[in-house]
Amino acid sequence: MDPLSTMFALAASLFSVILALYASSQAEDFIFGFHMLVFAAAGGLLILYLARTVSFQQMTEKGEATYSDGIIRYGVIATLFWGIVGFLVGVLIASQLAFPSLNLDLEWTSFGRLRPLHTSAVIFAFGGNALIATSFYCVQRTCRTRLAFEPLAWFVFWGYQLFIVLAATGYVLGSTQAKEYAEPEWYVDIWLTIVWVSYLLVFFFTLLRRREPHIYVANWFYLGFIVTVAMLHVVNGLAVPVSPFSSVSYSAFSGVQSALVQWWYGHNAVGFFLTAGFLGMMYYFVPKQANRPVYSYRLSIIHFWSVIFLYIWAGPHHLHYTALPDWAQTLGMVFSIMLWMPSWGGMINGLMTLSGAWDKLRTDPILRMMVASIAFYGMATFEGPLMSIKSVNALSHYTDWTIGHVHSGALGWNALISFGAIYYLVPKLWGRRELYSLQLVNWHFWIAMMGIVIYASSMWVSGIMQGLMWREYNADGFLVYSFAETVMQMHPFYVLRAIGGLLFLIGGLIMVYNIWRTIRGEVKVDQPISQVITVGA
Repeated sequence: MDPLSTMFALAASLFSVILALYASSQAEDFIFGFHMLVFAAAGGLLILYLARTVSFQQMTEKGEATYSDGIIRYGVIATLFWGIVGFLVGVLIASQLAFPSLNLDLEWTSFGRLRPLHTSAVIFAFGGNALIATSFYCVQRTCRTRLAFEPLAWFVFWGYQLFIVLAATGYVLGSTQAKEYAEPEWYVDIWLTIVWVSYLLVFFFTLLRRREPHIYVANWFYLGFIVTVAMLHVVNGLAVPVSPFSSVSYSAFSGVQSALVQWWYGHNAVGFFLTAGFLGMMYYFVPKQANRPVYSYRLSIIHFWSVIFLYIWAGPHHLHYTALPDWAQTLGMVFSIMLWMPSWGGMINGLMTLSGAWDKLRTDPILRMMVASIAFYGMATFEGPLMSIKSVNALSHYTDWTIGHVHSGALGWNALISFGAIYYLVPKLWGRRELYSLQLVNWHFWIAMMGIVIYASSMWVSGIMQGLMWREYNADGFLVYSFAETVMQMHPFYVLRAIGGLLFLIGGLIMVYNIWRTIRGEVKVDQPISQVITVGA
């Protein structure tokens, strides 16, 4: 940044700090005042940084003339950090359900406070950082140009970390809009909107300045994810605050309209944040790791446009047997079933990219992790349409079957493809010849797979059992089982879920250790994996 721009940034930061301190002094509740102090602290740190340098050269890799990789390195580290935090909180709340005494009789350590912390940490902190980092890496390589507006790209990264901190602390302190995947209050939503629009500007203008005439399909998925999430967030977050200095607000929607808008947002957060964005990751990193071209580029384009068109209509299937008009429920179900075809088209395209390279699965655990993630994508996108059918939904809704479905997708699809992408990225970003240990990647893969299978299968069994017990009537038309009896029957499955989550967390810690040693430039001499398989057989 030139000196004039630096002075402008200093002035803007100073104004923001003064405004945040004033808002904190006028706060009508503790949460708003605390968050304004967090804003002020973030602005103060930025002022200290700007005061020490007249440019952003420290952050834009001195001497690197080709790509802006410094921000991606920070993104990889943030992804790993928030991933471990999210997995750890997940194990804790799973243990709380199995052993309620772990709630500790404290409101800020209760399941109700920590559950949104877990979901947001895994989806938005872990998944969001993975998407931002990989999208910035992918768009530069496929467009053969540096990121546009690099200082703004750094604002996106650090602004997103500030959003995560505000959201997480708000959950623990009890600040919530009570909307699934959209818990933060109005002022945090406004901040995220500013960050997200900046993200769109950086990505879009990088595409515009490309030196490659063709826009690779991964960039279409990333762009679709960024644009649609912005639209979803703005509409679902429309609210009127009680006052400019209060953390409390009231949604612009009410009743069944509020429910419909929420699940239009909620399902498409899955469809675009957790599906389209990660499909961009798949379409770039799987061919790179396999060293093969995409199986069918034409199929990838059909996959993109059909998923983009169909997903946006599927939200009402979350509202079967509610006050939502029956035609809207049926519309959501029909479009959900239609989604099965393009989703499996994408799965087939990803798997068939390995045509002629299937033997690499014996010796490449990173590729094995990516292929397993595609398989989980296929399973989740079959199970989702199945559960949207009204007669199936009557059994599955509000049960642990939904929890099993969500986690088989989140852990099996989103996490595994993210792990594979990070394993691919780290040696290249830090200039290392290879990872510290492929054997540790192998251990990570199998431990994580055991965790996913134990977790998902226990919840599938528990959920179907729940649904059947809830709808069991005797000859006189009374319920056979009380709610307490169903909870007692679920206890062993809840213990299994906690064990599965713990195994997944252990796999994540193994990955962090492997990445840390790789960044340090160390290489462990491993026995070739193909020999290990032969000996073990």
